[in-house]
Amino acid sequence: MNNAQFNLNAMLSNLTALQNNVKPIPCDLLIPYHNHKFEMYSGEQLDDMISSIRENGVLCPIIVQPADDGKYEILIGHNRWNACKIAGLPTVPAIIKEGLSEDEAEMYVIESNLMQRGFENLKNSEQAAVIAERHKFMFSQGKRNDIIRELERLENPEISTDNQDSTLNPVESKLDSSQEVGTEYGMSKASVIRLIRIDKLIKELKNLIDSGEIAVRTGVELSFLSETVQREVAEQAKNFKIDTKTAKLLHEFADENGSISNTTLLEIIAGVSEDKPKPKSVKISNDVFSRYFGGNTKKQEVADTIEKALAYYFANKEDL
Repeated sequence: MNNAQFNLNAMLSNLTALQNNVKPIPCDLLIPYHNHKFEMYSGEQLDDMISSIRENGVLCPIIVQPADDGKYEILIGHNRWNACKIAGLPTVPAIIKEGLSEDEAEMYVIESNLMQRGFENLKNSEQAAVIAERHKFMFSQGKRNDIIRELERLENPEISTDNQDSTLNPVESKLDSSQEVGTEYGMSKASVIRLIRIDKLIKELKNLIDSGEIAVRTGVELSFLSETVQREVAEQAKNFKIDTKTAKLLHEFADENGSISNTTLLEIIAGVSEDKPKPKSVKISNDVFSRYFGGNTKKQEVADTIEKALAYYFANKEDL
């Protein structure tokens, strides 16, 4: 990603330029973002937005990008679009973004929801989406800053761009990526890693975590399973309690691709499996062996050393 190719600060230097890009788009030509991970407004919150739009119209335009068949995919403004449809408005004012990469489009969706709702108010699965995005794009800080500036100008036109630079400094810390993201959001490195794993779950399992039916640590273990196996687990969760112990067993029995036979899966979830996962054979390269062991080292001594090293690693992995 080249920051020089994505300078929104130069492209959108004032509110007039932004407003000149606003066009009314028919509601039926708009479609939701294909990877939208955030809950839509409902109840009183939706009713209030509908009332406001009926009385004042849409004060802040939505942001979209061209899609197939003459339609436009919504990046920012899913709730405004939904409220407009319910209110009976034929069009929605929108800014059309041409030529965005998949990464850039994802940034618009994530950062706008984060700005509007605040990290602490997001559900577990939504926090996971933000953390995973932030972790993935942390080395594109300049691009993220440009998007945040544009969104802030749309929401608060009176804010001067010059006054924002001091609050959007590029990342300069030498911490590793997980620790650095944790510092930004006030959480431990271990919590960041757990949320990144949660983002790998299918939607049905994320919903169970958000509702509290499955614990976050249970979800971490399930995240190592393939999507096919995850779907079966979600189906079985309707009848069985999926706890961390069960999830760990599923993880242990699964192969390197996260696959597991349906029979074994059902036995584990129903609590009737008496088998133990088969140990996996791991080979050590000659270079690694010669680096830590001499040619006369006995096999049992090698095994004992590796066992102690693994015990130390797993006891301290969150601090490493």
